[in-house]
Amino acid sequence: MRTRAPERVRVVALSPNQGKAEAVRTGLRAALTAGCRQVGYLDADLSTPPEELTRLFEVLASGSWGAVLGSRVGLLGWEIERTPARHYLGRLFATTASLAQGITVYDTQCGAKVFRSTEALTRALESPFLSRWAFDVELLSRLTHGPNALTPGEIREEPLRVWHHVHGSKLTPRHMLLAAKDLARIAWNERRRR
Repeated sequence: MRTRAPERVRVVALSPNQGKAEAVRTGLRAALTAGCRQVGYLDADLSTPPEELTRLFEVLASGSWGAVLGSRVGLLGWEIERTPARHYLGRLFATTASLAQGITVYDTQCGAKVFRSTEALTRALESPFLSRWAFDVELLSRLTHGPNALTPGEIREEPLRVWHHVHGSKLTPRHMLLAAKDLARIAWNERRRR
């Protein structure tokens, strides 16, 4: 891709590897610094096809949204392929995260999210995330609390039309426990800041 459109693709290297949370934060900050008015990310395994990310950007541009979050909702006629275990663990985690944050989000861990360049986003990305495993929840918490925060009405969850489970995922029961621990840290940190 970079060789086909070098003016449109920029590589930001993190050496040594600092994990997905820091890679996402650094990439979003680099795009904002370069003057992008809309930024986003999706999982590197392409479980969410790039066409769906493009559609999320179209939804973002169609209204006054500050953020559009992809959501894996199994609807008739759409291609959402998740294992039952991952679906139900995801539901449990999303419900817990919603209770901890005080806003209802159906799918906190979907790896397809897009944002409008706002003061809330710039502020949310200023410091590294506390969490390696639940940074999506932490980002949402930062966006909806503090100065210039987005209101729940400025955030839209958009059901994806296509999402395929990619075998070989690094998510294990141990990772779920680490994510739950991170969620508790995020909730505690947010309560301290209020």
